[in-house]
Amino acid sequence: MPKVTILPHSELCPEGKIIENAPEGESICSLLLDNGIEIEHACEQSCACTTCHVIVRQGFDSLEEPSEIEEDLLDQAWGLEAESRLSCQAKVAGEDLVVEIPKYTINHAREHH
Repeated sequence: MPKVTILPHSELCPEGKIIENAPEGESICSLLLDNGIEIEHACEQSCACTTCHVIVRQGFDSLEEPSEIEEDLLDQAWGLEAESRLSCQAKVAGEDLVVEIPKYTINHAREHH
């Protein structure tokens, strides 16, 4: 089973976290929530917002291709990068992952501007 490394995030996971034996097929969002990392997920993981946006720094190519709906939503995400995914849609595959939670979500960026 793959290992998922969460890079440090000032609010959600200041020390970072390593999740050993991540179940294949589980979404990154569920994995984070199950391990005490309270990533935002305003649409309850139904692929209808961008609050669970993550950047997959390692293992990106092991993930299934994003759907057109996910790609359209990602275009609205704050801090979009080539390795960006919605964590509710990106499912752990057979490879280790390194995941970065962006500093802001679109909701958070609006609240602070």
